[in-house]
Amino acid sequence: MYYAIMSEDVSNSLALRKQARPAHLARLEALKAEGRLLVAGPHPAIDTEAPGESGFTGSLVIAEFDSLESAQAWADADPYVEAGVYQSVTVKPYKVVLP
Repeated sequence: MYYAIMSEDVSNSLALRKQARPAHLARLEALKAEGRLLVAGPHPAIDTEAPGESGFTGSLVIAEFDSLESAQAWADADPYVEAGVYQSVTVKPYKVVLP
């Protein structure tokens, strides 16, 4: 089943994001290589794809996991969590209706 991992950043998270980004992306690439990643990306802080120094306000990952518990464990181990980028992370089951 798919799960939506919705994360909200702390204020002024850009420097923290930049530091942890390579490890964060490596985990997403692993999900993609396994055919489990539906979509992933950040939420720009302003209405543009390239927010520059305005940074981001959070992230969304939709990926396939065996259970809610395994999705939560994966989310808890995100390098952005360890780096203090996220102030909150919510994991919910997700049903694909229109791919």
